[in-house]
Amino acid sequence: MTSLVAVPLGYVLEWLYSLLSNYGLAIIVFTLIIRIIIMPLYAAQLKSSRRMMEVQPLVKEIQEKYKGDAAKMNEAMQELYSEHKINPAMGCLPLLIQLPVIWGLFGLLRNPLEYIADDSMILAVHESFFWVTDLGQPDLWVFPILAGVATFISMKLTTLISGQNNSNNPTASSMKMMQYFMPIMIVWMARSMPAGISLYWVVSNIFQIFQIFVMRRPNKIIKEERLGEIE
Repeated sequence: MTSLVAVPLGYVLEWLYSLLSNYGLAIIVFTLIIRIIIMPLYAAQLKSSRRMMEVQPLVKEIQEKYKGDAAKMNEAMQELYSEHKINPAMGCLPLLIQLPVIWGLFGLLRNPLEYIADDSMILAVHESFFWVTDLGQPDLWVFPILAGVATFISMKLTTLISGQNNSNNPTASSMKMMQYFMPIMIVWMARSMPAGISLYWVVSNIFQIFQIFVMRRPNKIIKEERLGEIE
């Protein structure tokens, strides 16, 4: 299963490396290509999540009204989502698309001989990049910490711009816990993964942070939420 993703990724990285002659830069450009491809999906995810938060009072009304009839409750919920153009599945779609890429990249960097035919690329996978002496081996501190910090900031801004930290959100407390738990888990995992994967994760989250600021400034959303609370 891994080979279905790792082999095409190997060709893409091989092509990028032939242009850039630097494996670290090839991973960065590869990451930017992936993020640009899923950029519309991520934007749709944020809009869908924010709409979901806005209709939470209506969701509660439906749950109270049909709490004894699951069929009618589901029907009413579907009508509500359709009326407000909400797709509940959009919440995790960008992540689901990225997971096969990360899994394939992990397999590629762990076992390059299995997925890359060009012998020169096997050496490229183990090139140095800044302080990292071998991108095919774990970086124990710098990249893992950068990955954790970037994950925390991107999750914080995502929950802010999507409205998931709103008091109407029944999962707000669990989301807040995830904002701290996930970065810690990323740091722990990154310390045992090839540095190339950590580099991918850092660049991916930095791009996501940049995208959030381009789409809508988080401080503007904070002001809007405070005005809403006053009203």
